[in-house]
Amino acid sequence: MAAVLDATPFNFVAIVLLVSMGAGLLGSLLGLGGGLILIPVLTLVLKVDIRYAVGASIVSVIATSSGAAAAYVRDGLANLRVAMFLELATVAGAVTGAMLAGVVSGRALYFLFGAVMAYSALAMLRKLREDGSPRVEPPPDMLADRLALHGSYYDASTEQLVAYRVHRPLAGLGLMYVAGTVSGLLGIGSGALKVPAMDLAMGLPIKVSTATSNFMIGVTAAASAGIYFARGDIDPFIAGPVCVGVTVGAFTGSRYLTKLKSGSLRMLFVAVLLWVSFEMLAKGVRG
Repeated sequence: MAAVLDATPFNFVAIVLLVSMGAGLLGSLLGLGGGLILIPVLTLVLKVDIRYAVGASIVSVIATSSGAAAAYVRDGLANLRVAMFLELATVAGAVTGAMLAGVVSGRALYFLFGAVMAYSALAMLRKLREDGSPRVEPPPDMLADRLALHGSYYDASTEQLVAYRVHRPLAGLGLMYVAGTVSGLLGIGSGALKVPAMDLAMGLPIKVSTATSNFMIGVTAAASAGIYFARGDIDPFIAGPVCVGVTVGAFTGSRYLTKLKSGSLRMLFVAVLLWVSFEMLAKGVRG
């Protein structure tokens, strides 16, 4: 720890660059944005002020989306119609969350977020058994049919073209509003809520949910980045290596998503969700 705290500017940049590459890699694979890894490392290990850590996290979310979304769109993994439909609720929720930020108790928010993450992790863990079985077609959904939200993608791990149908888009819209509200209240990316919502509520394959979340988080973060920049919360000395490292990591991760087995990807996501849930509940206990 002492070596890290006494690091020279060059060593500091090198450490941030390496950590950002790992955060970008994991963020692009799971659709999280990388902030869940960056903020604890920057604040707890490198003793960066939380304001600058959050500002760098916003940059990392945009960089993750920029580095991975283009590849996912090119490969047909990201469902653009679903993303644009759900982004309406996410942005509205983010505005609501920002307005409620000074009213709702912080401890209550951490407990609520931790509980939601734990439930999502358990629900996705139960769904692991379905990955090896034939996919059950959901019942027809009039709104999803009218908006043409259904799609398909080529799965390199099974060497098959996977067609899927979207159902319960209104339920997904409601969950995205909640995700955006939580994001605005806690100042974190909402990818940890978006992926389970699309996977569990709307029936999108886990790879499509991850790719679509990567596309969406960049749009949401870009809307708030200007506010952080105007407040002076984005330090170029920190945000610069973060942006470079996360972009490299995200681009690398985008090349491996289609090759991963759905079960392995879901297990990795469950592990991250459980870790996030523990951290949020611990913050609630500490106050």
